[in-house]
Amino acid sequence: MHYCGDSLVDFSVFTKAESCGMEKEQLIKSCENPEMTEKDCCTDQKIVKEGKEDLKTSFNKLTFEQQTFVASFFYTYINLFEGLDENIVPFKDYSPPFVERDIQILYETYLI
Repeated sequence: MHYCGDSLVDFSVFTKAESCGMEKEQLIKSCENPEMTEKDCCTDQKIVKEGKEDLKTSFNKLTFEQQTFVASFFYTYINLFEGLDENIVPFKDYSPPFVERDIQILYETYLI
């Protein structure tokens, strides 16, 4: 993070934050007049988060309750997607009803 005074100028996560250009002006002023030393108004801050390497969990040390939960969850999850082997049609042995008259011709409604 690059601050100019109290205001945040740039914030970057993976690359270096860009400066506001005030550092160059402070450098030129201090080079022209070496007796005059002013405090730089720009500051850079870095936040570094260290990762933990000891978070590796082992799954071979499960309690009986955990083993029961995993087994029942696996069984129910697999059975959710089990499909039928054949399409069951309950009315395939019955013939369709006999049509006495054609309703569309009776009311003179035709699909165009």
